[in-house]
Formats: sequence, structure tokens, C-alpha cells
Amino acid sequence: MDVIRLLGIRDTPLSVDEVLGAVEDHAAGGTAVFVGTVREQDGGRPVTLLSYSAHPSAEEHLRRVAEKVAADHQVTALAAVHRVGDLRLGEIAVVVAAACPHRAEAFDACRRLIDDLKREVPIWKHQVFADGGAEWVGACE
Repeated sequence: MDVIRLLGIRDTPLSVDEVLGAVEDHAAGGTAVFVGTVREQDGGRPVTLLSYSAHPSAEEHLRRVAEKVAADHQVTALAAVHRVGDLRLGEIAVVVAAACPHRAEAFDACRRLIDDLKREVPIWKHQVFADGGAEWVGACE
């Protein structure tokens, strides 16, 4: 069975339960999850609107990222989903999870998965601030 259980770029709300269910594995002694949400401020400026957009190839890039993490870590299961479209404060923007035989491996794999996703997957964030300013932030750092 493929250890990459769930990947997606979606314009609908994300479910932490779905991601956890995808990585459930009896060989795993530890599962680590990261949930990224829309915060009310960025750089000390109040955010009023946030929108994510993705390149059509984003899921292919996401798969390559997950494959590298699976190759470099002793994972039993991985999952990652990212939201696109307009999001409100508190909404979930991204959920990633890694299940491994031991907790330290799960933490390491989960951190690598979110860090590489943000660095390598072509997803961009457009933020509008309360002061009328706006900025684009590339998820590909």
C-alpha cells in the first residue's frame, strides 16, 4: 500500500478528521498533525481578507514533496491538503499529517512535509489589510 494516503488542493473546507483518518495505521506508534489557520494579523497589521490561489500543477508538486518525505523518513502514512479561494479568520488553510513507528519520526516527517510544501508547492496567498493595503505572499518561499 502507498504510504501517501491523501493529497489535495481544494476550494472547499478542510477536515482534520479526514486527514487523521487517512493516516490511521496500526504500524504507527505516533502521528503528528499540523493545522494552519487564518490569523487576524500578519506582521502586526490586521487582516480583513485572505485568498489562496494555486498553479494548475500544484498537486503534482505536492506529490513530489510527499514522495521525498516518504523516501527520507520512516513513515507508514502521509497526508496533506491545502485550501484555495477566500478564507475567513480562523478557517483552516492547510492540514498535513505523518504517521510513523515512533513519535520523534512523526514530528520530523510532519515538520518536513509542511515546510517543503510551503517552500516548493506553487500556492500564493493574497492578504488585504484593514488599513487598505494588500500583499501577495508566495508559498514557494
